[in-house]
Amino acid sequence: MSEERKSGERIRRRQPMSSWKLLIALLAALGLLAAACTGSDDDAADEPVATTEAMEEPAPTEPPADEGPDLGSQTTITLASNPWNGSALNVAVAAQLLESELGYEVEIVEIDENAQWAAINTGDISASLEVWPSGHAQNVIDFIDNADANVDNAGLLGPIGKIGWFTPTYMIERHPELATWEGFADPELAGLYATAETGDLGQFLGGDPSFVQYDEDIINNLGLPMQVVYAGSEAAILAAVDAAYSREDPILVYLWTPHSAFNSYDLTNVLLPEYSQECYDTADAGGVNCDYPADVLFKIIDASLAENAPAADAFLRAMNYDSADQIAMLAAVEGEGMSVDDAAAQWIADNEATWSAWLQ
Repeated sequence: MSEERKSGERIRRRQPMSSWKLLIALLAALGLLAAACTGSDDDAADEPVATTEAMEEPAPTEPPADEGPDLGSQTTITLASNPWNGSALNVAVAAQLLESELGYEVEIVEIDENAQWAAINTGDISASLEVWPSGHAQNVIDFIDNADANVDNAGLLGPIGKIGWFTPTYMIERHPELATWEGFADPELAGLYATAETGDLGQFLGGDPSFVQYDEDIINNLGLPMQVVYAGSEAAILAAVDAAYSREDPILVYLWTPHSAFNSYDLTNVLLPEYSQECYDTADAGGVNCDYPADVLFKIIDASLAENAPAADAFLRAMNYDSADQIAMLAAVEGEGMSVDDAAAQWIADNEATWSAWLQ
């Protein structure tokens, strides 16, 4: 074929296509390109179709909500309140925190310190928060040491108590012999404390008859010319002290530390014969003739509470503060006229660092 024809053919291939042919060519090219990108029809059928929803990032999973402490099946906690302000304040502090921080309901039962043991043993009361051990040796044997009983020692409350005989210091200044029991062996000196109720005998003012107290035995066994008269309550003791103190009259009373009375009155602890375990081993037979021991206050609890109300059980076992904490609340009640509940609430507001540890 001549060069001229070949050249003419080249010219014809370079001539522009008509518009419809150009459109067909473009569509064909796009089809080939799409096929190359997506693969064969069979391959495409096997692959999932990408959607906007599938391509979105999954929402982050929220952490599970804090369900709080395990309250257990028992949601009402019953606390024993004994007839003195220290016990009532301990109970008020525990009750307010059990309700506000853990979500329990709390019932408070006013009961004497001996009767509470059997009630805790049967589960009618959940706990008592201030046991003075000097008067409860037999209860410990019967209800804690006894394998068939249901009371646990729930640990120390914190304050260390001491029961004793107290007289205003002005009486010691007048008659130094009255600093010890031997001074009261003198009928003339003992007679300074006589009242219309006791005649020639000196009066020893006891508290609530339900309190653990060995004063009648001590007086009889030491041969003192004294007679015990029961004031009937802690408040009555304090009222008698206040009245005598205002007139600087003689008065000899059963009292204990820690107590806010020592913030208001200058009282001296009359020394009795030194405490011994041998002395107190004779208590059931009326043989006590010595001083009261120091009492490391402890708590007792229904042994089944750990299973039935585990958060309450752990809280009550952990509850612990010192004498200064208790004295501050006692002073608010007995010195400032604040209610027990308000004094407890004030202590809670001021001492979160202490009680928050009981919740761990």
